[in-house]
Amino acid sequence: MTNGQTPSPLRTGSVDLGDADLNARVAEGMAAVEKLLARELNRGEGFITEKVTHLAKAGGKRFRPLMTLLAAQYGDRPGGDTVIKAAAIVEIVHLATLYHDDVMDEAARRRGVDSANARWGNSIAILGGDVLLAHASRLMSELDTRTVRHFADTFEELVTGQMRETVGETDGLGPIDHYLRVITEKTGVLIASAGYLGALHGGAEEEHIDALHKLGGVIGVIFQIVDDVIDIYSDAGESGKTPGTDLREGVFTLPVLYALEEDGEVGEKLRGLLTGPLERDEDVAEALELLARSTGRQRTMEVIERYLALADEQLARLPDGAATDALRMLSRYTVSRVG
Repeated sequence: MTNGQTPSPLRTGSVDLGDADLNARVAEGMAAVEKLLARELNRGEGFITEKVTHLAKAGGKRFRPLMTLLAAQYGDRPGGDTVIKAAAIVEIVHLATLYHDDVMDEAARRRGVDSANARWGNSIAILGGDVLLAHASRLMSELDTRTVRHFADTFEELVTGQMRETVGETDGLGPIDHYLRVITEKTGVLIASAGYLGALHGGAEEEHIDALHKLGGVIGVIFQIVDDVIDIYSDAGESGKTPGTDLREGVFTLPVLYALEEDGEVGEKLRGLLTGPLERDEDVAEALELLARSTGRQRTMEVIERYLALADEQLARLPDGAATDALRMLSRYTVSRVG
């Protein structure tokens, strides 16, 4: 434990999940997933593989495959080939969404390298994402129709979330509920799939498949909200991120939405300042100072606590053991990142 915070369970080159045997099984599975990703994504013409392996080679936490492998521990075949394929599928679909998201967001960087759209243009980036979906579909065809049906539903929900965010709040939900619906559909759904497919192909009981499906979705929402808090309130030296990135892009996340609701000087000034993307450094600095004085962080952390309670409800449906302990640790670890 460092500085009173929970240590990171995700270490470079290994995974520390609090149990030596579980660490070994998951590390072996992650190595098999990496091998399958490399083999699958290097299929085809060289001018295509260069593009579709771009972000995979750049790294990433591989959290979705990790979730898949942990969920598989509840069945009698946790290390089977179908589990490895399921983990690779979830990661490939995630990569495809990054290619498409970066085009929509006009992002210049991703995972510390030039985004595909910045390097090769929007058309190549879109096609690269499409090729990745083709790879995922090929692997799905080697599993079963239940997996194919699940991913059809998953991808429809994911695209619905992206469309909902793009169109804006038009369904009367209000900005807070709209935000939560979007991140549930955009971020939560794919981590939910990781839990579902890992449990399914690991041979878990239906009750546990359902619990892990729901748990993954909740953890995904927590991860996204925490990232949004870090974007505003973190120290750049500790987080490695530049505070206010979302504000520069005109993206108003949960802490901002709560602050904008406030009566009084802080809310009034923010409503006057946050009318679109902030281009000037001094405007970003002023917005961050106002947000620090607002109740946005406190109210957002209360929402996170509610989601942690939902995670605990699903964890209670799972048998005691190293995998359940690891999932509980992961759900708590993400909140400790706020500091």
